[in-house]
Amino acid sequence: MIISKDKVAETIEFLRTRTDMEPEFGLILGSGLGGVVDMLENPVAVPYAEIPNFPVSTVKGHPGTLTFGTYAGKTVVTQVGRVHYYEGIGWEKVMYPLWVMKALGVKCIINTNSAGGINHEFRGGDLMLVTDHINCMGSNPLIGPNDDKVGPRFPDMSKPYDAGLSQAMRGAAEALGIELRSGVLIGFSGPSYETKAEIAMAMKLGADAAGMSSIPEAIVGNYLGMRYVGVTCISNLVSPTRTEPLTHEEVTEAAHKASKDLTRLIAEFLRRVG
Repeated sequence: MIISKDKVAETIEFLRTRTDMEPEFGLILGSGLGGVVDMLENPVAVPYAEIPNFPVSTVKGHPGTLTFGTYAGKTVVTQVGRVHYYEGIGWEKVMYPLWVMKALGVKCIINTNSAGGINHEFRGGDLMLVTDHINCMGSNPLIGPNDDKVGPRFPDMSKPYDAGLSQAMRGAAEALGIELRSGVLIGFSGPSYETKAEIAMAMKLGADAAGMSSIPEAIVGNYLGMRYVGVTCISNLVSPTRTEPLTHEEVTEAAHKASKDLTRLIAEFLRRVG
């Protein structure tokens, strides 16, 4: 995939009229997790709709602001809400915010999302450090022409989750007494939730949680040379034997409940990471 450098330059030029902050960290917040942004000091929030070329989310629970701020001496740009592949706008727009973060100078991505728990030891509201992923979306965000000056045609994905950042996240959880699960995230395109047979398949594949985002960001983040760490909020438990229908409201409600711990975790992480 090749993103228009002119479009990115136009976006950056506009953002520079709102703030001169040069973020080191990029934070992506999923469904119901927007409360994390409240920890930032000296925040500057820019609605997606005002930013040239920036995609606007159509999903409830994704407010849609790019918020700059500082915490523990670190400068952060936060994507409060994301767009998804299932919204039908194409990979270029879905992944555009990552190209913008790269152009802003971001070196590390902290990605959060809500996902259904497949591992029977998990509970709704748990936080899970993503250790690896399985892409079952039926597509890849790097499909299309490649610019070798930006990244390799065939990027290595053997270690997409940065070991140093993951260790810092574990250390932060331990210091706070937060139980941080670890596991493999499997990604489906959505927007329909998984069938019982698909969940049974995911269990056999070794997945611990199932979601509709974050995996594309892990792929593109690595492609662009940014360090990457992912934390998933287990919003509900899914099982081949579940009888109750699953709703988006259930997912967002559980994410809201976990948001307090996630905020504390990311704050401590930023205090610890170099």
